[in-house]
Amino acid sequence: MTTVTNSDAASTQTVLPLDWSLADLQQHLGDVASERIRLFPLPGTATVQNALELDDREDRLFEVIDGVLVEKVMGAYEAILAGILVTWINNFLAEHPTGVAWGADGMLRIQPAKMRIPDVCYVGWDRFPGRKLLSDRVYRVAPDLAVEILSAGNTQAEMEKKLAEYFEAGVRLVWYIDPRLRQAYVYTAVDNQETSSENDTIDGGQVLPGFEFRLADLFERAERGAGD
Repeated sequence: MTTVTNSDAASTQTVLPLDWSLADLQQHLGDVASERIRLFPLPGTATVQNALELDDREDRLFEVIDGVLVEKVMGAYEAILAGILVTWINNFLAEHPTGVAWGADGMLRIQPAKMRIPDVCYVGWDRFPGRKLLSDRVYRVAPDLAVEILSAGNTQAEMEKKLAEYFEAGVRLVWYIDPRLRQAYVYTAVDNQETSSENDTIDGGQVLPGFEFRLADLFERAERGAGD
């Protein structure tokens, strides 16, 4: 199990082939759009500290993938869905204090050369030494639950790559929620996936036992206003 430790900004360089074109780099990252890739610092040399500086300077979120800065895409509607969902999880945790949950402002260094930003995540207390939160902006921890609200800018290859990284890092449960199709894809392993329609109930399984919600309720809450 990966546990959280003090984050650091040390460079975790990745050796990328010198003869790669931008197209090769895009393919490696999951066919992401070129405008989402920062070419400075040079691909293979970017650090978590570089991502933090961009967040401070430009108020834009960048993930770090093999030493490459890749902008995280998220529309307003997707952000609303994520906000509602993290509120529901936190309301559940108020009665069942097994861990903590937060939204897309929380950066997670899930592997030495990979910093990901789930739209929603839950981390059980057993992944925090002493059951205490640190004050770091980036936690070196893999969440128990990672949730991604799929945006138009996400590619299938990108999400497949992210899914594999999550489970390699020790994530136990992943939800991909697709607002356009009004479906959710629930993964307990890379090769173990269930598709839920909007009238289905999604539950926390062994990660958040007792937590559940109807997918249609999530969409309906967003459409009538998150504060209702």
